[in-house]
This record gives sequence, structure tokens and C-alpha cells, in this order.
Amino acid sequence: MTAATILAGRLRSARTRRALDLALCLLPSVVVGAALAWRLWGVSAALSLAAVLCAALAAFVWSKARRLDEAWLARRLNATRSDMDDSADLLFASGEDLNGLQRLQQARLRERIETANGPELGPGWSARRLLVSALAALLGLIAIGLWPRAQSGARDLEALSPAPQVAALPGQPRLIEQGLRIDPPAYTHMPPRSEPTLEGRVPENARLRWNLRFEPQPSAAELVFHDGQRLALARQGDGRWSAERVLAKPALYRIVAAGAPDAQTRRLYRLDVTVDRVPQLRVLEPDRGLSLMSAGQRNWPLEFEASDDYGLAANAQLRITLAQGSGENITFREQRLSLRGTGTATAKRYAQRLDLASLGFASGDDLIVQLSVDDNRSPKPQTAQSPSLILRWPADLGSEATGLDGMVKTTLPAYFRSQRQIIIDAEALIAQRRKLDEARFIERSDAIGVDQRLLRLRYGQFLGEESEGAPQLPTNDRDEPEPHDEHTAADKGQGQSANASAPDEHDEHAHTPKPAAPTFGEEGSVLEQFGHTHDHAEAATLLDPDTRKLLKAALDEMWQSELHLRQGHPQQALPYAHKALGFIKKVQQATRIYLARVGPELPPIDESRRLSGERAGLVRRGEMLAAARAADPLLESLWRELEQSTRASKPTPIDYTGLQRWLREHESRVADPLAFAAAFDALRNEPECLRCRAELRRLLWPLLTRPPASVQRRGQGDAVDRRYFEALQQEARR
Repeated sequence: MTAATILAGRLRSARTRRALDLALCLLPSVVVGAALAWRLWGVSAALSLAAVLCAALAAFVWSKARRLDEAWLARRLNATRSDMDDSADLLFASGEDLNGLQRLQQARLRERIETANGPELGPGWSARRLLVSALAALLGLIAIGLWPRAQSGARDLEALSPAPQVAALPGQPRLIEQGLRIDPPAYTHMPPRSEPTLEGRVPENARLRWNLRFEPQPSAAELVFHDGQRLALARQGDGRWSAERVLAKPALYRIVAAGAPDAQTRRLYRLDVTVDRVPQLRVLEPDRGLSLMSAGQRNWPLEFEASDDYGLAANAQLRITLAQGSGENITFREQRLSLRGTGTATAKRYAQRLDLASLGFASGDDLIVQLSVDDNRSPKPQTAQSPSLILRWPADLGSEATGLDGMVKTTLPAYFRSQRQIIIDAEALIAQRRKLDEARFIERSDAIGVDQRLLRLRYGQFLGEESEGAPQLPTNDRDEPEPHDEHTAADKGQGQSANASAPDEHDEHAHTPKPAAPTFGEEGSVLEQFGHTHDHAEAATLLDPDTRKLLKAALDEMWQSELHLRQGHPQQALPYAHKALGFIKKVQQATRIYLARVGPELPPIDESRRLSGERAGLVRRGEMLAAARAADPLLESLWRELEQSTRASKPTPIDYTGLQRWLREHESRVADPLAFAAAFDALRNEPECLRCRAELRRLLWPLLTRPPASVQRRGQGDAVDRRYFEALQQEARR
């Protein structure tokens, strides 16, 4: 055998080993893929996927095996055989391209190949890789086998059906042909279809038409649904039986033909309904629910995205609400815009840019928008609304009115401006000091102090204080008190403006007509003489406690400002005036008011029954307690009956009528009402079926009311604990 033949055989052997090694490592993954396809889609899908994976595996293995060429074989010979003298590449070279020395070496190498058997040149088997691949495939197959299979409604009902298909006796009608035509609603734009079976999944409110044929013909036939409704089948001229119904919710039904075998009439068929979903609405712009007005902003861009399973209406409604005002005096103005979206029938995008000036949007206002979209459901469309989006223009606190309501709110803004005006007048007076003589300067400072005093007294009214100092106590036997002369000397030195303000400075309680002389010792007369009715706390409940505290601090600063202004020192009064204005600015932000407290009106006490010992008419506390009742007593009683019947030899009868009525009333609580109905229908057909009872108990368990937590009995302890307690008891007996 020549050297070329030996080398060619060695190369084929190496390629075969490499191909087998790769195929054995990758074949388990092909098996897992085919098993998964069989589990999900059936045998045909598994065979198709296996063929594709095998073809891909063969191509991959062939490409890897072809990489073992003559250059690889030369490298392997040089690495495994020392007699090749690192010149094994000469074995594959042509003699015409070699010189004399190279030809001599080539001849020597060929002779060594023909005479001496070298080691195996093929790649070794990947035992570790083969083991890992086999274990991974085994775990995958186990997981696929344990994974629950997604079954159709028909297969579920075959498992729940209480009776297998059996042959009818002679003369009994049997179903030999069946068909179901499904006409979806027009707004879904879905084509009608026909099903060879009598169950499946249909769109909501689809019109169904059953076409059945019996052999021999029964005298009457009907469809009986799980909720008790019956639909009579009408016989056609060609011998078919047909009926129509619009299906709005899932249903179980059976075919009942006169004279048919029981196994056929107990066969249940399931119809699931694909519910028409509400449109889905998403806000694209703005990216937050509350946006603040930016400087120079003139419009507000809005963008929404909507989608629906069957289709959206042509137009959407954008509701725009403008809120103006503060506190409880807020006005709302609403308008609607019709938006036409862009996109497909099932997915649209709505964009709108609102002109803020045309909407009357101003400082302190809120602009609220909300988009509502309808789908094309007929006759009553479904509506989806977006979250409310708010654009807020923050109010200017420098010119904002207070949050108080009613008459007080319309009056207080003037008070706020007056405090600022006092500061402006004081600063102007300080700037003109060099131009005015001393008397004129003091006169104008005192006039500003009078304005400060008037402002302080007006604020004091909201705290229940006096408007003109404290009342004068009697110091002699005169019936009338002395008139107020607190500022007589100062008023004489003032001009006409000071005299004009004198009536405002007089006590507001110098009312007319003159009150009658007080009676000595009478409580009301004493209060009327030395007090005022608005001095009690109930008259000062207009403001909340925090606001009253701020206003009280402002009044204290006004006192100091007035003191220095009346003394002719406006420079010393300015810091206090500024502090008073700062407190007033905080009062402006108060938006809560309180009404006067009203005490409870309790019924009068019957004094005649006190200490009499009569107990007639009294309700005993024990009679007010009522025993707790179970939320669903029917389910609990059924659970106990099913539990007892599984242990007893004779099963307990079940209230099927009550259970069916409960299912109709509480259908929303049951995860799968059709499976529940099929379970107790199977038990009703076979009362002695233990498997059916166990299945119904399994479905009842999630519906039972969870018992409330209770106090657990304390454990008795171990032997040491018992001896200790016994010793304590013996010690107590001594």
C-alpha cells in the first residue's frame, strides 16, 4: 500500500470521527426541540421541526469535518511522529516543485509511512461534552413532560364529560352530522366561518347557527344550556335540525333529542367568548400629570395614542376645563374639541396644540384636559378616558389676595396694600428729612403712625380684640366714663388730616343711644359695662390657629412700628414695618377658614327617673349581640356534605338547584364558571362518583371564606414544665 493511500485513509478516518463526535453532542438538542414542538403544536409540527434541525445539524457537521484537510494532517504528523523530521508537508507536495534534496527527503518520509504504523491521527472523543449534553437533554425532556399542556376547550370538556360516546340502540336517534356557523358582529370586520365541531371560541355577541342531523329522526330536539335556558331546534325540509342564538358570554350546553341515549344527551359542549376589550389610551405628551407654566409659553402641545382590538371611532373628544379663582370662590369653564386621529383603524394618534391666550388662561389659573375615545362597538360603544392633565400658572404672591372667603376676602386686599403703603410713605419721609423742619417732620411721621394704628386695629378685629384699646375702669362716682383723650395733645398739634382721622380713632363701641345705668350685682350689666361681646373666643374662629398666630405676630410688629412713628423716628420703625409685612404675606397664603363651633344638641335628661331604680325600657347589652353568620352558608354546607360523603358508604344528596342559583348570582367570583358548572353537572349525573366529588371540592376550596384569626391554646410544655407548674400549685395550697 502506497503512502498516498495510507494518508488518504487516515484523513477520512479523522473526518468521520470529528463528524460523529459533533453529531452525538448536538443530537440531544434536536430531540429536545422536537419534543417541545410536539408538546406545544402536535406531532406534525414536531416532525417538521425535527427535519429542519437535522438538516441544519448535517450541514454544520459537514462544514466542521471539511476543515480537516492535508495541511491539518501534515501538522498532526509533525506533532505525533518524530521520524517525520518536521517536514511532513513534503508528503503532499508535487515532485516538479522540489529540488533534489527535497525529493530525497520526500522519498524517505514515504518509506517510513509505508513501513511503520504511526499513532491514531483523528481527534479524540469528547466524553465530558457528550455527558453534559446528554444530562441537559434529559432534564429538558423531564421539564417538557411535567409542563402542563395548553388544551383547548373541547379537550377540557372531554375530560369533564360524564359519559363516553357509545353506540345507540336500534330505534334510538343518534347524531350523525354536525356543524356550527359563526357570524361575528359587523363592526369586527371578521369573516363568517364554519366549524365542524360544536364548540370553540367565538367573538362576543356573535350569531351562532347549529346544523344537526339525526338518524333516525327524533320527534323533538333542543339545546339545553348550563344556566337552564333552552333553545328549541327546528326541523328543516332536508331533514336537518337548526337553531340560532346570539352568544354574549361563555356557555355550556348539551343536545337533548327525544328518545336519544343518555350517554349522548349528557355530552357537554363548551363555547368560549372573546370579549371586546375597552380601548387602550396612553399619554405621549406631556410626560407628567401636572405641568407648570414656563416663561413665554403661548401654547400647550398635547399628544395621545389609542388602540383597540377591532377599531376606533373616527373622532375623539378633548374636554378642556379652565379653573379660575382660589379658596371656595372657584369658577369652572368647560368646552369640548373634536379630534380626528391619524393612523390605522385599530391604532391612532391624536395631537393638538392649545392656544392659551384664546382660552383666557391667566395667572393663578389651572387648565385641565382629558381625552375620551370610543371604539366602533355596536350598538353601544365602549369609552376610554385618559388621566387628567393639568397646566398650572402659579399666582403672583405679591399681588395675590388672601384665601379668606365672603366679605372678609373682598376687604383684606386693601389692608395688605395699606401696610406696603406705610413702608413707602416712611421711606419717602426719610428721603425728605433734610428738606423739612423738625416740626413738620414729626407731624408727618405722626400721621403715618396714625395710619399704622388704624391698620393694626382693623387687623385686631379678626382676632377678637378691642378696636380702641381697653375700656376705662371707673375711678369716681360719676355715672358716665370720661371720654377717650388718649391722643388729645397730639391731635391738637396736627393739621386738618389728623382731625379728619380722629373720628376713626374713636372707640367703635361708643354706640348710640346711651345705655341705661347698670344694676349693681347683675352679671349681664357688669359684662356690658366692662366688657364687649366680641371679646370671647367664639367670635375669633374665622382663621385657623396657625394663621391666627401669624396675624398676632404681625400685630406685635405693628405696635412697635406705630410707637416709633408716633415718636418721630421712622428709621427705627421701618424694620418692624417690614417684619409685619412679611407676616402678612404668609397670612395671604392661608386658604382655610373655620366657622364658629356649634355644640351638640343633646336630648333633655328626665330628672324624674333619677335614683328611682326603674329599668323598664332599658336594653340589655347581651341582647344587642348577634351570632356571626357565614358569608356563603350554601358553599360551606356543600363543602361539609362533600367531605362527609367521601368517607361514608352512602353519599349525601346535594342541593344542585341552590348551587346553580348561587353560581348565576356570583358568577364573577368564579375563575372558570363553565368548569364549575360541568363539575356539579357530572356529579348530578353520577351521584356515586368519588372522583367527581373530589373535583367539585377542589373547585369549591378557593371560594370558601377564610376563617378569622383566633387565639391559639397554650401548649402544656414538657416534663420539666409540668413539674414546675405542679410545684407552684402545691405551694399555693399550703
